[in-house]
Amino acid sequence: MNFIKTKLEGVVIVEPRIFEDERGYFFEAYNEAEFVKNGICNTFVQDNESKSSYGVVRGLHCQLGEHAQAKLVRVLQGRVLDVAVDVCKGSPTFGQHVAVELSAENKRELFIPRGLLHGFAVLSEKAVFSYKCDNLYCKASEFCLRYDDPDLGIDWQVPADKIIVSEKDKLGCSFQDLINER
Repeated sequence: MNFIKTKLEGVVIVEPRIFEDERGYFFEAYNEAEFVKNGICNTFVQDNESKSSYGVVRGLHCQLGEHAQAKLVRVLQGRVLDVAVDVCKGSPTFGQHVAVELSAENKRELFIPRGLLHGFAVLSEKAVFSYKCDNLYCKASEFCLRYDDPDLGIDWQVPADKIIVSEKDKLGCSFQDLINER
């Protein structure tokens, strides 16, 4: 596995070694020893999967406090633009984001540590998205920041008139609200 650091502390792109032949392919999506060797020591306790169609944007979400979650995400079918946003108080990259294309073809994964926001946009006709979490979900600890906040400047690579967002995500707080609360 190849572990690629990004500009956000703790956010890592994971590229598996893929072994292909006439039968198909094989790769390790997760190997605890490799992850620990590369500084990712989280114990995953919950796996989630979602299926979405083109233009769906899910995010930007995180769990707060004792229910915060680190995530290891990947795409099983299709392709997405996956985004992590640093909202950690005092961080030198506060308010910055990284965006990585994850697809069934490139088999890349993204590790997002606790305390960062996460979201993705579906770039293919359909996408099946999988994520491992190191803490159990708690509805009362949900936090949502608007996916289209102009202060974040995220290019979701989907035309604005084609974006499909849940009502909950439309009502997320603004980045300025977040700054004012801190």
